[in-house]
Amino acid sequence: MQMMTVSALNEKIKSLLEATFMHIRVEGEIASVTYHSSGHIYFSVKDDRSTLRCVMWRSNAARLKFRLEKGEHVVIDGSVGVYTPRGEYQLIAVSVEPYGRGALAVAFEQLKKKLEAKGYFAAERKKPLPRYPKRIALVTASGGAALQDMLKVARRRWPLTELLVVDTLVQGEAAAESIARAIRYADTLGVDIIVTGRGGGSAEDLWAFNEEAVAEAIFEAQTPVVSAVGHEVDTLISDFVADLRAPTPSAAMEMILPDGNELLRQLDER
Repeated sequence: MQMMTVSALNEKIKSLLEATFMHIRVEGEIASVTYHSSGHIYFSVKDDRSTLRCVMWRSNAARLKFRLEKGEHVVIDGSVGVYTPRGEYQLIAVSVEPYGRGALAVAFEQLKKKLEAKGYFAAERKKPLPRYPKRIALVTASGGAALQDMLKVARRRWPLTELLVVDTLVQGEAAAESIARAIRYADTLGVDIIVTGRGGGSAEDLWAFNEEAVAEAIFEAQTPVVSAVGHEVDTLISDFVADLRAPTPSAAMEMILPDGNELLRQLDER
């Protein structure tokens, strides 16, 4: 029988486990979770018989679309890591997905619930929009089709209104902060209404308008804000927080600008 030191045994176990379980997928229910100030996430998952400790390092945690919560049924991709000084092993998570649901859908519901509890959607805090706005800020991509659609409707309905374009990213990882900054800047311009919007796309394309940073900028704005994102089937966090939700950018301008031709017709009939 071979005699081994504790360290030697732990090192051998480490080699065996880490070589055997390099790329694995584990399903379970989150039993506990701690978000560390370092950015790492320490959590455990369980089934009806066992519990497994897990860690997600900061670099991977930053890419999570939803917040890990106790009781959530998840699927984890990762590998086994062994900490030899204590002879302990854990699952090193590379990605975590909700079981049977998309991460974006879970993130949407989590943020919606949080902001609703904070009063962000309350009807009594909605600001009224002026009937005849003199100046409107359009927070959107300056090179996007949505801007051209809005300008076209504005020229047709009520060309007397001054339109100020505040350029912003509307897609990608940096888009949420870009939109939030643009809304805050537009709020300083002395306009009557802020319209923030873009054309339709996939859930990932529109996701910036589901971010908390954008919701906070809309909520804190002193100027009435209209959310005009995507096609009619899309409902986003920005829609719930805004003072008015329009199904498309074009529809936003139809809703907030009077119809000059109709007003002239009514005057002629008097």
